[in-house]
Amino acid sequence: MNWWIIGGIVILIGLLLAKGIPANLVKGSGRIVMKITIGVLFLFFVNLLGASFGLYVPINLFTAGIAGILGIPGIVCLTALHFWVI
Repeated sequence: MNWWIIGGIVILIGLLLAKGIPANLVKGSGRIVMKITIGVLFLFFVNLLGASFGLYVPINLFTAGIAGILGIPGIVCLTALHFWVI
């Protein structure tokens, strides 16, 4: 591995240890992870209930993000997109 990359990582870790991790970064990333997790749960239940109707919305980072951020309207849009495209 290139020594410049290793040196940069060591310097970055040292700065983070000296200054601390910004609270806004931790709070913002926690909210994003929470919304994506909620989106995965929404999609799981839609796939569970929609299996009898032939509905399957793939669970990936993009669809989970849409479902997590937009909530129920996002699920409806993903379902409509599934029926419209396929």
